[in-house]
Amino acid sequence: MISHAASLRTIAVALFAAVVAAGCATPQSADTVRRGETLRAQSVELGVVESVRGVNIEAGSTPVGTIGGAALGGIAGSTVGGGSRANAAGAIVGAILGGIAGTAIDRSVNTTQGVEVTVRLDSGRMIAVVQDGSPDAFRPGDRVRVTSDGQTTRVSR
Repeated sequence: MISHAASLRTIAVALFAAVVAAGCATPQSADTVRRGETLRAQSVELGVVESVRGVNIEAGSTPVGTIGGAALGGIAGSTVGGGSRANAAGAIVGAILGGIAGTAIDRSVNTTQGVEVTVRLDSGRMIAVVQDGSPDAFRPGDRVRVTSDGQTTRVSR
């Protein structure tokens, strides 16, 4: 017979595993400057837009969606079955499925529209930059400015 404390430990282990599996990322915005990017010199190059395509920028999952889904799934799963072993098994399966669902929901909520802009610089070099924005923001043939500090690169008019 599995005790209530053992069931809670099982749910805690499943939640921990789900959190470890979740990753975090932040989309790059053309209009937002992070505090760490201020007061740094940036190189500026001019060029012409060669091509533009829309992309989806996925921020990745945060632990919130995974933990929330796993907790709800574990609670819901623990009500399945007639005995304590069935309840524990249901809690484990519910936590895993809930964590997966929570991660998927979190990713879809944190996906933004972006644009990949391919630019032929006046130097002849060709680069592609992905940033937040609409594909309508640039058209092939547009004259643009490309700024870069060695880590962050932006395309603007």
